[in-house]
Amino acid sequence: MNRPFPLWSITASLLASFALSGCGVVAAPCRVASAGIKMIPVIGHAAAVPTDVCAGVIDP
Repeated sequence: MNRPFPLWSITASLLASFALSGCGVVAAPCRVASAGIKMIPVIGHAAAVPTDVCAGVIDP
């Protein structure tokens, strides 16, 4: 009898991959915002400090 792959095993695999993927995905919005702010001439790097700290706290 050929049974389909159980749904619970697919769900468990997805949850494990999300848990083991790290926090890089969560920190991505902070990093993208920081890169955008840093493009502002003169004050960009100083204004991006809070977003850099945000990304550093989430994904050290």
